[in-house]
Parts: sequence; C-alpha cells; structure tokens
Amino acid sequence: MKRASLLLMSLMLVLTLALTGCGSNKAAEPTEKSNESATAPTDSKKKLTLWFYFEGKSQFDIIKSLTDGFTQKNPNIEIKPVYIPFADFKKRLSVGLAASDLPDIVIIDNPDHAAYTAMGLFADITDKLADWPDKDQYFEGPWKSASYEGKQYGIPLGSNNLALYYNEKMLADANVKPPQTWDELRVAAKALTKGNVKGLGISAPQNEEGTFQFLPWLLSTGATFDHIVPDGTRALGMLSDLIKDGSMSKEVINWTQSDVMKQFASGNLAMMVNGPWQIPDLTKTAPDLKFGIAFVPKDSKFASVLGGENLGVMNGANVDEAVQFIKYVATPEVSKKFSQDFGYFPARRDVASDPYWSQNPQLKVFAENMENAQPRGPHPQWPTISNAISEALSKALTLTTTPEQAATEAQAKIDKILSNK
Repeated sequence: MKRASLLLMSLMLVLTLALTGCGSNKAAEPTEKSNESATAPTDSKKKLTLWFYFEGKSQFDIIKSLTDGFTQKNPNIEIKPVYIPFADFKKRLSVGLAASDLPDIVIIDNPDHAAYTAMGLFADITDKLADWPDKDQYFEGPWKSASYEGKQYGIPLGSNNLALYYNEKMLADANVKPPQTWDELRVAAKALTKGNVKGLGISAPQNEEGTFQFLPWLLSTGATFDHIVPDGTRALGMLSDLIKDGSMSKEVINWTQSDVMKQFASGNLAMMVNGPWQIPDLTKTAPDLKFGIAFVPKDSKFASVLGGENLGVMNGANVDEAVQFIKYVATPEVSKKFSQDFGYFPARRDVASDPYWSQNPQLKVFAENMENAQPRGPHPQWPTISNAISEALSKALTLTTTPEQAATEAQAKIDKILSNK
C-alpha cells in the first residue's frame, strides 16, 4: 500500500478509534519514548520493544516482570517495556505505521486488534502457532479476538466479562431468587423496586461503554453484532420494558459502569450488571454489603461480552522473537501469576480452573462466564458499528422510538458499514 494511503488510513483511524475500550485499568506513569526494535550494534543481545498503556508504577512493574522473566530464560533477547498513555496509544500506532516507527509487540485493547490488523500492523503468525499445543487451552471468545479472517495475529493476554451482581438481603427480604431468565428478571426487578430502590441498573450511555453493556443481552437472543434484526429486537424490547415498568431508572443512559457500582453500593439498586474490576471498590465502599454474583439472565442462552487485552505481534524484523515472547507469557505458570497480580481472568481453561478462581464464590462466576463471553466484533469497522448499536440502545431506553424501529435503523447503518468494507 502506498505511503499516502497508509497515512490517510491512519488519520481516519485516529478519529474513529478514539475513546473506545472497557473494563481495563488504563491510566498514568512517567513515560519513556520510542521504538528501539533494532539490534544494538554494540551488544550481542537482540533488543525488542513492547508498548503498553496501563498506568501506575505497580502496573509497569508487573509488565516488566514479564519481560525480565523472559530474558532470564532467553539471555540473547532483551525486551524493553515502554508505557504510552492510553489517550495517545492509538494515535502513536497510527502515526508509527505511516512512519515505519513501531515496536515489536503491543498490548492492545481486544476490540481494536482487528482494525489495526486490517491496516497491516500485525504479522500473520498462524503458521508459527500451528503446532503449539497450548492454543487449544484458550477459551473461544478471547482466542477469536486476536484473529481476523481466519488468521491469527496475536494471542489473548488477559480477560474479563460482565455478570449480574445482587444484594443478598434485598432479595431475601423480597423472597426473590437470583433470576436466570428474562421472564424471571422482569418479575424480580419489579418486586425489588421500592421507594428509591430500583430493581436493576446497567450502564447505557451512547458510546462504546453502552454497547459493551448491551452485548450480553443482544447475544443472548442468538443475534450477532452484524445481524441484530430480528432476534436482537427482543433485547431492546426487554430493557425498554424494564424502564416502562419503573424497575430500571431512565438515568441509565447517563451512568458509567462506575456510577452503577456506586448506586449499587449505596443501596439504590437491588441488582446491577458489572465487571469483576468493581469488586475491590465495591467492598471498600460498602464493606458490610453482602452481595452475590450470577450470570446475566438469559433469553435463549447465557451470554456475556469480553473485555481485556491481547498481545499483538507487529509486522517487522523480529517476528520470531516476538512469538517466542508471547508463548512464554502464555505458559500456565507465567499466565497464572500475571493474571493474579493484574486482576485479570485467565484466557486459558487450564489456568482458569485453578482454585484461586474456581473456588472463590465471587470470582468463579466470572471464570465460568468465560465460556459465554464473546468479543466485540472482531471487525475493522467495529467503532462505527458500535456507534450504531449504542444509538439504537439509547433510542429504545429513552422510548423515543420502538425497539423494532431502533433495531431496524441500526441494522441499516451496519449493513451500509459492512457494504463499504
């Protein structure tokens, strides 16, 4: 592809991919600049660079423990971790692609993997993983998030998903069991709505966060992100019915996932949909609150959405060494410690079955839910597809259009996006 075309695509991606991503700790630490992926002339070691966007010294130290641990086992290869602020990360990748100034490995938000793969950023490592037995240990959703058009361009680093939190006392007082189906949810939410307390809370702003929270409901119907009509109409209808019942606040369109957690911690919600990253803040904010966690209630099947990051191998001179590194990170002993230290859920079944996750009454639900979690997309036009979905959700929840109209309009926009691929 010509350089001018690459630059144009890069600039377009900067505009369309800004501010996406859910459920990760992305934030601030002194940075170090740049790409040093060439072999140092005065050193026999091969030197690679890894970009990541997790902020804070503790996060940096955890990432560095991965690169240092790899070098201890492979003394001829040194990998330098470089922090890039999340707000600048996609811009740096896009500009770096146009200027041929990129690292060798990146840790990337999983819905963005396909978009940058389509631009030629990542190397096709399908053949290099063909005889790697560990690949069969990965959950389908996380593994799929690092693939594009049947080829593999990286591997999952760590994952999370969404589940249903419930206030144990409120449900016991109302003689309500944690709902498992949409019919049970609607009845339970209505019974739990009293005074200032709403039965259910979700986060539904008109952005990527809203789409992230809506996908478990959409996927539960059997619909997919690119075919939301007709089945997905039921998801919009069920959530708008909760608004009409008074069981869910109209303010959900303004709530972030953190806002929902605070409402739940304050006793204003009997149930909420949220991720495992809220558990530390929830227990700190409301230490006496007794809460349980269950799958998001289902329509035709249990479903959830996948959050987390992937390790992407860049197209460049050091693909073999980069693949060597990601295979090291994927080993059960390294993956287990990293996931525990980082607050992730393992993307591998064998690691997820460890008692640390499988015997913890709260964590085990999210661990088991990895079987139900599906990635956003993957599709190179995911940001614009996501916009169409979150807009439909907003229209349905504000009752400005019927669920059928909202779904039909969103499908038309998605069809147009896909036809321009």
